[in-house]
Amino acid sequence: FPIDITFKSTNPFGWPQIVLSVYGPDFFGHDVVRGYGAVHVPFVPGRHKRTIAMFVPESTSRLQQFTSWFTGRRPEFTDPKVVAQGEGREVTRVRSQGFVTVSFNVM
Repeated sequence: FPIDITFKSTNPFGWPQIVLSVYGPDFFGHDVVRGYGAVHVPFVPGRHKRTIAMFVPESTSRLQQFTSWFTGRRPEFTDPKVVAQGEGREVTRVRSQGFVTVSFNVM
């Protein structure tokens, strides 16, 4: 999906990131999260390819896992900033869920 964005900054602190949230149907036809990932936008002109490791949050107990499977409501983040920031994620239980390749054309 082509995205056209213009950024201007005096310093690279807090450089923009693209946060991906991938959704898809489960066995029962419910839309569930398939993975989250984030990557910093390159700042050097040219064509860049980035591979983003995707992850999905998991329930912490067997009872929660069964309940989420039974109801079709799996754990997901309510705020996309959680994916882009590091703080608070060390206590979140996640599972690796594949990769997404993104191509950038920076001018």
